[in-house]
Amino acid sequence: MYFTDRGIEELESRRGDEEVTVAWLAEQLRTFVDLNPEFETPIERFATWLARSDDDLDDDPV
Repeated sequence: MYFTDRGIEELESRRGDEEVTVAWLAEQLRTFVDLNPEFETPIERFATWLARSDDDLDDDPV
């Protein structure tokens, strides 16, 4: 288990039943980077990964 899994598990246990929009998530990520600018690069990479995650599915032959 990675250390980050603890945070992911807490997120799921506290907010797992909630539905959010991508716009809400984007705003939360912007706020986090504003408060923690040292995390700008990892958050940018994460957001890009989320934005493109479906691209891999289109490339797989069926």
